[in-house]
Amino acid sequence: MLSRSRMRPVLGRHTRQYASWTTSLNMIDRHNRRVNAFVAVQQKSILEQLGKESTERFEQGKALGPLDGVPIGIKDNFCTTALPTTCASRMLSRFQSPYDATVVERLNKAGAILMGKTNLDEFAMGGSNIFSVHGPVINPHGDGESRIAGGSSGGSAAAVAAGMCPAAIGSDTGGSVRLPASYCGVVGYKPSYGRCSRHGLVAYANSLDTVGVLAKDVKTASDVYDAISGYDPKDPTSMPDPLRIRIDASDAALAAQWSADDLTGLVVGVPQEYYVHPMPDTVVGLWRQGIRYLKSLGATMVPISLPHTRLALPAYYTIALAEASSNLARYDGVRYGRRSEADSDGSLPYADTRAEGFGDEVKRRIMLGTHILTAGTYEKSFLPAQKTRRLIQADFDEAFAMPNPLYSHVTPLGRSRSRSGVHVIVTPCAISSAPELRAIEDNVRQGGGVDTYVNDVMTVPASLAGLPAISVPFGKSTEDNFPVGLQVVSQYGYDKVALRVADILSCGAE
Repeated sequence: MLSRSRMRPVLGRHTRQYASWTTSLNMIDRHNRRVNAFVAVQQKSILEQLGKESTERFEQGKALGPLDGVPIGIKDNFCTTALPTTCASRMLSRFQSPYDATVVERLNKAGAILMGKTNLDEFAMGGSNIFSVHGPVINPHGDGESRIAGGSSGGSAAAVAAGMCPAAIGSDTGGSVRLPASYCGVVGYKPSYGRCSRHGLVAYANSLDTVGVLAKDVKTASDVYDAISGYDPKDPTSMPDPLRIRIDASDAALAAQWSADDLTGLVVGVPQEYYVHPMPDTVVGLWRQGIRYLKSLGATMVPISLPHTRLALPAYYTIALAEASSNLARYDGVRYGRRSEADSDGSLPYADTRAEGFGDEVKRRIMLGTHILTAGTYEKSFLPAQKTRRLIQADFDEAFAMPNPLYSHVTPLGRSRSRSGVHVIVTPCAISSAPELRAIEDNVRQGGGVDTYVNDVMTVPASLAGLPAISVPFGKSTEDNFPVGLQVVSQYGYDKVALRVADILSCGAE
C-alpha cells in the first residue's frame, strides 16, 4: 500500500474518492478553450448513463473498484470505438477505429468514465505539443502567459493539471509522459516496458512505446496502473504471466520494507552524468532538496556513474526515427485514413496523400528515419545505436542492487554484477521548467525544431532500457514560478518499488 492517508475505499461503501464526471465536464467547459487539452469530448447523454450505472453499483454495494465512476482522459493515439482516433493528424482526421485498445477495454471493465480524447503532437512525435492539427496545448499554470505543456502527451498532462480529470492515459516513447508531467506539475508514470498492453496504441517506435499514466498524485496513478496492467496475448511484447508473477513477488517484498517515515535500508543513486550544462540552479536546488528529504528519512545516498548516458540522446533518435519511418509507411491512402484527391488519374496517390496528410515534423522524422535505414547508413548509424542501447541498459544493471529479471546473475554484456547497488535513482525530469510557447515556435520556424530534442535528455535513458520511471512535482522554479519535477527510476519490473519511493518523495515537495 502507498504511503498517503487517502487509502482505497472499501468496496461496497457509498464513498467516492475522486471528482465526478459532472465536475470534470464543468472544468472542461470552463478551461478547454484556453488550454486545448481535449480534442473530443464524449456525448453528455453517454456520460450520464455511465454515471448512473456507476452510482447504482455503489448503492448496491457492487462497486467495481477504486476507478468505478472516475473520469479519465485518453490520449488520441489510442483506438476507441466511441470517438475518432486522429493522432492529431490530417492523415487520420476521419478515422473511426473498429475496436478499443486493450487499456481502454480494461478501464471500461474497471468502471472508469472515459471523458474524451486528449491532444498530442502528431503521431506522438514531439516534446512540446505544438505539432498538432488541433493546435498547441497551453500549460494551465500562469496567468495570461503562454507556456508549452510538453509533449507528446501534453493534452493528458494539461487536462489533469487543469482539473478536467483526475487521471489520463498517455504514451511514453522517450519521455512523452514524464516531460509534460514535469512541466504541468502532475505525476507522470511510465511503467516497465511490457507491463501494459500496447494493443490499440498507434505505433511510433515499437521497441520504445509504453503506455503511461498522468495523474494528480501517485496514489491515483497506482490505481490506474493496477487496472490497465496485465498480460495481453494480442501484444507480442506483453510481459508473460510466469515472468510477471516472479517479478511481482520480489517487487512487492522489497517495496514493503519502507514506510512514509522510515526509509532505512533504501539506497538511492545520484548519477553524476545528469548534471548537464543547460540545467539552471533552481532545478539543481530542487534536486538537492529531494535528495536531502529522502536522506532525512533514513535513506542512503550514493553517487553513481552511468557512463553511456551521454550517448543516449543520439541513440534514441536514431532508433526511434528508423522505427517511425517503417511504421508510418502504412499510411498510403489505400487501406484507411486520408486519400488525396489532387491526382485525378490516380497515378501518384501515395505521394500526394502523404504530402497532404502529414505535418512538417512527421515528414522530417520520416525522412531522417528512411535515411538511417538506407544501405551504408544502417551499418554506420542504426546498428551502433542498438549496441549503445545495450550499453546503457548494462550501466543501469550494474548500478541497481536488484538483478535484471530478464537475465541471470550477469549483465547482458557478460559483466558480473556488483555485490551492492542502489534500489532507485533520483534525477531531475527536465532541464528547466516549461519554456515559453513563442520561443519554441520561433525555434521551429528558424531551425526546424531539432534543437528542442535536447529536452528529452533526462528521460530517454530509462526509455532505452525499458525501466519504470515516475515524474513527481517537487516545487516551482524561482525564476518563473512554473512547476519542476523530479524523476524516480528503478530496475526493470520493480514498478511497485518505484511507485513507493515516488509517493514518499512527493510528500517532501514544496
